[in-house]
Amino acid sequence: MKTLYASDLSLKEVHRLFGFQRRYNNSFIPLLSLKPTTESEQQELIQIAKDFDYYLIEGKVAEGQVKILTVAPLLRLAGFYRYPIQMTLEESIAEINIEDEDTKITGRIDLLAVNKAQRIGKNALFWVLIVETKNNKAAPSAGLPQLLAYAHESLKIQPAVWGLITNGELYQFVYIEGGNTPTYQLMPFLNLMETESGIKILQVLKAISK
Repeated sequence: MKTLYASDLSLKEVHRLFGFQRRYNNSFIPLLSLKPTTESEQQELIQIAKDFDYYLIEGKVAEGQVKILTVAPLLRLAGFYRYPIQMTLEESIAEINIEDEDTKITGRIDLLAVNKAQRIGKNALFWVLIVETKNNKAAPSAGLPQLLAYAHESLKIQPAVWGLITNGELYQFVYIEGGNTPTYQLMPFLNLMETESGIKILQVLKAISK
């Protein structure tokens, strides 16, 4: 049996191995109810963007810095650090076995939010959000194959899950559904460095956390 790392998978391989198909209804409106942000939240967003911009000016921003400088404060602001949600960092996934291919896939989720109050079966918790980060020089879409591979595990026990791929500046949310033919919808890119777009990033995160 051969072992593949999720980080090495191409989107074509993910489609073939897991049967994913892309849907082209890329609007938040049918899926989430976005609420207005407060003045204080908007001020915090501006500060997060300013802090990140300082590092952008310096040059390449590594994945770990992207998590600390942008993703972590955004998740805190959106309520992901409060009960019943719990965040885990660098969560190892159980090996995914593809029996027809005599292949197993392994990897680590950058950030995973679970709902501790919503248990599925005896041992599994409901996955709220999967986050895959890249350095600022990489396109967020580079993380899509990993994200889908990790999400496939949660879809065995829940109908859908949200994903987020980001390089700190650009954010793309992905709505992933299970079923006989698992599907995913890519939401429009949002830019943290643009005020209105940054507000929408927070609105979406807050809606997912609810």
